Amino acid sequence: MKKEKLKKIKNKLSKIKLLILDVDGVLTKEEIIYDDQGRELKIFNVKDGLGVYLLRLIGIKTIFLSAKNSPILKKRAKDMKVVEVRGGRLPKEKELTEIKSKYKVKNEEICFVGDDLIDLGMIKKAGVGIAVKNACREIKKASDYTTSKRGGEGAVRQITDLIVEAKGAKKIILDFIKNPKTNQKN
Repeated sequence: MKKEKLKKIKNKLSKIKLLILDVDGVLTKEEIIYDDQGRELKIFNVKDGLGVYLLRLIGIKTIFLSAKNSPILKKRAKDMKVVEVRGGRLPKEKELTEIKSKYKVKNEEICFVGDDLIDLGMIKKAGVGIAVKNACREIKKASDYTTSKRGGEGAVRQITDLIVEAKGAKKIILDFIKNPKTNQKN
């Protein structure tokens, strides 16, 4: 059963052109940290970041879609070569029409990753809805796949690796790693 489910999800992931990620609870642990000046701090997983960064080599764009609008998201997005940050957006699924038009993709070409109730509409509407291990029960139930890793602890990297594998693009990634200067794309 597990092998069959993995085969099914890889088939769906082979069609993906756009990865949309919730941030808090997906790219970060389920914590908010404030410094002594009241500024919000976030801790991001480095392996998640590299996975997203490498997806662009196989033509997959990534968007952050968050209920919160935080300047730190823009900084992390720049580091990861994320094409767009949509912060302070609720309900998230209302963004889908504009996103599909802007990036010229269909629902089945979009993978959305979420963890909490405000992600439910996107999980249901995206071609592939993925829940991280720490997602609430409703998100897991509605999703096509649930990661074995928690948000902020490598869940996104698990997904990007599955996408690369589903698209048969591992060689492209490894060639880039061996020689990044000659294989670099924007």
